Amino acid sequence: MKTRIGFGLICITLLVIVAIFAPLLAPFGLDDIDISMRLSPPGSVHILGSDYFGGDVLTSIIWGARTIVIICFSTVIITMTTGVVLGLIAGKFGGIIDFSLMRLTDLLMAFPTILLAMALTALMGQSTINVIFAISITGWTSYARLVRSGVLSIREQDFVVAAKALGFSNMRIMLRYLLPSISAPVIVMATFNLSGVILIEASLSFLGLSSQGGAASWGALLSQGRTVLVEAPHLSLIPGFFIMILVLSLNFMGDALRDYLDPKQVSQM
Repeated sequence: MKTRIGFGLICITLLVIVAIFAPLLAPFGLDDIDISMRLSPPGSVHILGSDYFGGDVLTSIIWGARTIVIICFSTVIITMTTGVVLGLIAGKFGGIIDFSLMRLTDLLMAFPTILLAMALTALMGQSTINVIFAISITGWTSYARLVRSGVLSIREQDFVVAAKALGFSNMRIMLRYLLPSISAPVIVMATFNLSGVILIEASLSFLGLSSQGGAASWGALLSQGRTVLVEAPHLSLIPGFFIMILVLSLNFMGDALRDYLDPKQVSQM
């Protein structure tokens, strides 16, 4: 369990460090293109080879890490915050508020996230903000349903009833008593959601619907590599490998956190 959590934390930490220090770590500039080195294999000049236009693959990988950090972490923070707030409100107050919020949740959950993100980014245009908005518009629904179900299971317990009897405000009850009680499954869901957003961002980049301009993306490298898979397999294998390791490490960490934070599991340890 600790090994899986440690592996995930190491991968995330390295990703964030690379994203922060991308200008210092990148051996070339994103605009440095040498057409004579087009599709060259990994070597002394280009450690991970060059891309379809003669750019350095390692440089694109490093700057692509920044794109992933900005889009994925922003999306998870927005969706988690929105879902937790709406889930707390729905579970705490019930009635017409609960009914309205859950019907809105059901409506949005009926749309596949990736298809809706493709449609919205194609409609609004390519930009980092539009990608974050397109993924976030449905991403909060899972958090809302999870938090609501957790609140419904504990809102009539003695400690919550006692807080009501003491005259505590609804805000204080939600923040001090309800939110801490359902924080564990929210953390686990955020970990899994982060890996899912990485795959969605890579898919949008692969289709040319992600960040606009010269922003590097691992999915864009995959898109280049699919047309020259036999001639230059490194162009697909290298970004695909990094995506696989990152998603796998997050899933391992989420699975380990779920086992560790489960009260039944903790009581048996």
